[in-house]
Amino acid sequence: GVEPADVRFGELGYAREARASYLDFVAARDNGTLPKDIRFQVCLPTPFAVVGSVVVPAALPAVEAAYERAMIAEVAALCRHIPHRDLCIQWDVCNEMVLWDGQQTDAVPGADIPREQLIARMQRLCAAVPADVELGLHLCYGDFGARHFVEPKDAAPMVDFANTLSRTIAHPLAYIHMPVPIERSDDAFHRPLADLKLADGTELFLGLVHAKDGVEGTRKRLAAARRYAGEFGIATECGMARARSEATVRELLNIHAEICRNG
Repeated sequence: GVEPADVRFGELGYAREARASYLDFVAARDNGTLPKDIRFQVCLPTPFAVVGSVVVPAALPAVEAAYERAMIAEVAALCRHIPHRDLCIQWDVCNEMVLWDGQQTDAVPGADIPREQLIARMQRLCAAVPADVELGLHLCYGDFGARHFVEPKDAAPMVDFANTLSRTIAHPLAYIHMPVPIERSDDAFHRPLADLKLADGTELFLGLVHAKDGVEGTRKRLAAARRYAGEFGIATECGMARARSEATVRELLNIHAEICRNG
């Protein structure tokens, strides 16, 4: 009984939490714990990923549109309160990535959504980020119980999506991140990376760092990726906040450090 235009969300809380965390960031940078040229990264879920799995289909267009307006307001608040030269915004692109992949799962409804609509969503969200704020994209297969919703069969869907986003998003992309499942150190998974065509200035980060098999497992995935990708950075599969314990986070940091020191 509510008109779609009357659906409203209040403050979502992302900007408020980021502002508090930014104060810690500045203090760590000022005391030399962090380097002077580093940026403060704020990761935001796409509105479709938030509401798509919990709203009945008939109400989804109205609810998603309202939530998108609220999320864009969060971006505006972030950019008012954090200096643009210090800020990096990352869109966590989950449901869109799973639908682009084409493997159907009950966790991500909407298999009939045209790809053009997925791209249009990303264009609107990226257009909301000021040109002088760094922008990155995390292509995500979800995280529920420390597992993807579905596992990518290979990197081809991510490469295709990344190439399309790189062509169609006007805001310069600083980087695109792609996950690498822990068991995938084979050529078949990584071979499609040879077809990646990112715009000049866009870096690739591969999420091939996993705590469970440590440095040696990471080196195996790294070696496979190097056979097909150009230059790239390393990362965890789905962020360190998903690690769920301080000990695991420290282990992940140690793996990053060892790989960056010695390859």
